[in-house]
Amino acid sequence: MKYLIIVVLFLTSLQNYAQESFHQTKDSKKEKMIVYGSDSCHTCLDTKAFLKNKKIKFIYYDIDINKKKEQEMLAKLQKANISIHTLSLPVIDNKGDVFLNKGNFEEFLKVLDEKIKKNEN
Repeated sequence: MKYLIIVVLFLTSLQNYAQESFHQTKDSKKEKMIVYGSDSCHTCLDTKAFLKNKKIKFIYYDIDINKKKEQEMLAKLQKANISIHTLSLPVIDNKGDVFLNKGNFEEFLKVLDEKIKKNEN
């Protein structure tokens, strides 16, 4: 009987630990920057390289392949009151701050760099 109680307690504590680990992993994904782009887009590839060079953790979604993430991106743009009629990639979601490349890529990288530095402070 003692062994049965010990086994039940062990399994219960193991389940609680597993749930806690899952929530930490789920929450840590929220902290990462999200980049929506396309592998056929040179500015998207350059943005990925820029972030890797700065050692910034991010999640990249190719919206040409992942239509669910494309819809997620469009919903975020609409929520941020950003017109989707003149959409250019990449689109960045930096912890809820959504912005995109508006044509001048060098200016876009400067803004991205400023937002990264702001998050570090």
